[in-house]
Amino acid sequence: MQIQTVLFLCTGNYYRSRFAEHLFNHLARAKALNWRAESRGLALERGVNNVGPISKYAKVALAERGIILLEDERFPQSTVLEDFESFAKVIAIDESEHRPLMVERFPEWVDNIDYWLVHDIDKTTPDEALGQIEINVKQLVEDLAKGG
Repeated sequence: MQIQTVLFLCTGNYYRSRFAEHLFNHLARAKALNWRAESRGLALERGVNNVGPISKYAKVALAERGIILLEDERFPQSTVLEDFESFAKVIAIDESEHRPLMVERFPEWVDNIDYWLVHDIDKTTPDEALGQIEINVKQLVEDLAKGG
């Protein structure tokens, strides 16, 4: 059976979407789901102050959940049009932030993806944001495990 894929989108592919990607893959493996996740950013140019391949907040939160990243963790990647055609499910992490970017950059896909509402670090703490992403990812994994 072919592996199904989910794509998590955020602005810089540095913090929220990376946390969602790694957490999803960890939980999906634990449940032996035929799903895997990747992540991309809609506006990498806005992350000019990002240091290293992944946010320290995401890294610490993943470690607290027993998910240790490899030393050669990849750097953020930009979303391209083909992503929307190749992933079975696409989820933008914060509708209020990402819908306008979708309208600007991928207008034909604006209403063909799912949106969550998890704000960035300028509007909510990392604990709150990553905690909400964890709740959403766990629900997604449960839904997929039931065939949803």
